[in-house]
Amino acid sequence: MAEHREKPPLGPRHWPTWLGIGAMALLARLPWPLQRALGCGIGALLRRALPSRRRIAARNLELCFPELDADARDALLRRHFAAIGIGLFEFARAWWGSVAPLRRGLVVEGLEHMDAARAGGRGVIVVSGHFTTLEVCGRLMCDHVPLAGMYRPHAQPAMEWAVRRGRMRYAAAMFPKQDLRGTVRHLKRGGLLWYAPDQDPSRGESVYVPFFGQPAHSLTSTHQLARMSGAAVLFFQHARREDGGYTLRLFPASEGYPSRDATADTAEVMAAIEAMARAAPEQYLWIHRRFKRQPDGSSAY
Repeated sequence: MAEHREKPPLGPRHWPTWLGIGAMALLARLPWPLQRALGCGIGALLRRALPSRRRIAARNLELCFPELDADARDALLRRHFAAIGIGLFEFARAWWGSVAPLRRGLVVEGLEHMDAARAGGRGVIVVSGHFTTLEVCGRLMCDHVPLAGMYRPHAQPAMEWAVRRGRMRYAAAMFPKQDLRGTVRHLKRGGLLWYAPDQDPSRGESVYVPFFGQPAHSLTSTHQLARMSGAAVLFFQHARREDGGYTLRLFPASEGYPSRDATADTAEVMAAIEAMARAAPEQYLWIHRRFKRQPDGSSAY
C-alpha cells in the first residue's frame, strides 16, 4: 500500500468539514450490527428527504425492470435506499474504521483468474460498477490483491485529504480520473487498477450501447486503457448477502478483449455490469441519471 504524505488543510474555512469528518470517523467505529440497523433507518429518511433522487431511481427501475409491477418496483426502491444507508456506514468503515467484522463470512471466488491474467507481469484492469458496496468490497479485495483505483477528486479540500488518506490505508495507489498517463504507466508496470466505467460521462470518448435494454451513453475507456497498456481485463462482482456477509467474484472478459471494435468491447463491459446489477438489484446505484442522454437528444427523465 502507498503512503499519503500531503499535509491536511487546516484553515478556519475547513473546520465545518472537519467536524463532519470527525463525526463520520466516530460513527465508523460503532458495532457493525448497529450500523446496519441505523443504515436501514437512514435510508428510509433519505428516501423521503431526497425526492428528486427518489424519482430518478424510480424512473430507472421502471425502465430497467418493466416485467415488475408497480408494487414490486416500489419494494425494490425501498430496499435500494436501505442499501444506500448501509453503504454510508460501509464507506466510513472502509476509510476510517476496521473491516475485521466484515471479513467474517467473506467469500472470494475467481482469484485463479487474477493469477492467470498477471502471468508474465501483465497489468490488469479490474472492472466493476457503481454499487453501494463498492468501497468496502474494494477494501476487502485489497486483502488478496494490490488494487489501485481511479477516482473523482472531491471539491472540498479537507474531504479530499481525509478520503484519500483513508483509501491509501489499503490501496496500492490512487489516480485522479484525469491522470491517464499515470494510470497507463501503472498498468504497463504490471499494476492492478480498479475501474468503474458505468456512469453517463460528462466528457471522454463514448458510444451508445444497451444497458437493461435501453441505449446508454457509455465510456469506451476500458477498451482504450486495455489497448494502450496491454493490460488484461477482469470483471469484479461484489455484493452484500442477506446474512450480512459479502461475496467477491472475479471473472475474465472474453478471449481476445480488447478487440479493434470499441463499441463491441464497451457493450461487453456494460453487459457484464448489467449481470452484476441483476444479481443484487437493490445494491446498484439507481439514483444516478444513467439514461439522461439518448441518441435522439432526449432524456429519459
